[in-house]
Amino acid sequence: MAAITAGMVAELRAKTDAPMMECKKALTEADGDLGKAEEILRVRLGNKASKAATRVAAEGVVAVNIAADGKVGAIVELNSETDFVAKNDDFVAFSKNLAALVAGSDPASVEALSAAPMDGATVEEVRKALVGKIGENMSIRRFARLSAVGRLTSYVHGGSKIGVLVDVTGGDEQLARDLAMHIAASKPKALDAAGVPQDLLDTERRIAVEKAREEGKPAAMLDKIAEGTVQKYLKTVTLLGQVFVKAEDGKQTIEQLLKAKSAAVNRFVLYIVGEGIEKKTTDFAAEVAEQMAAARKA
Repeated sequence: MAAITAGMVAELRAKTDAPMMECKKALTEADGDLGKAEEILRVRLGNKASKAATRVAAEGVVAVNIAADGKVGAIVELNSETDFVAKNDDFVAFSKNLAALVAGSDPASVEALSAAPMDGATVEEVRKALVGKIGENMSIRRFARLSAVGRLTSYVHGGSKIGVLVDVTGGDEQLARDLAMHIAASKPKALDAAGVPQDLLDTERRIAVEKAREEGKPAAMLDKIAEGTVQKYLKTVTLLGQVFVKAEDGKQTIEQLLKAKSAAVNRFVLYIVGEGIEKKTTDFAAEVAEQMAAARKA
């Protein structure tokens, strides 16, 4: 059995970026053969990634990258299982590299992005290695790449939990920044009424009709009441209809603000980490009891 020295462990760690104890175990298993130990680690890290892939990744970060001229930008959501890992330096760096890659290469899908080259490997290989190193599942959930009509501005809030990319024509940098911050705070679903999904409007209309009926409103008034409710709803979920969060009078809408500044919002993307992902809740006591029962049975 070959003696495993600290220098051998350090060399393998430098080559693979794997945890120190994993490197030592691999070298022991390979009887000191550095090449064989590296292969063992690659298999082991891959296996870890495969096992972790079944776990829900609903935490994470949003990363944004904008070209120096403000004409091209990208926003990416990278998920992890826990908020602790979302703060890991390697995880954050990976998210930023992804945003830069999307902005520069314009992949057609998450699958295409995963196959793209990164640091001498593919994005998927880098992801799997990082999963193996950290020991927790992570996934590239979504991304968007914008080519600006005007100029792109971004805003990231809450420890990178909310990210905004907005294309603004006219105005100045302060206005663009204010708009990005407003979007992060007010979370509009669309720029204007045309962008709001029809199913959301149908739901609001249906609820309004049912409420009016319960209140005993005449049948002839139901459609009018429903339409009024939908219009109020649109003012809360469309960017142009929302009241500007910094409005001094508490009344100025974004549409009015843009008109006063001779500016326009051409498009925006808002990502909120984990939005729409069903997070698994775990009963720890039940889980321990289940494991103990399984152990007794075995």
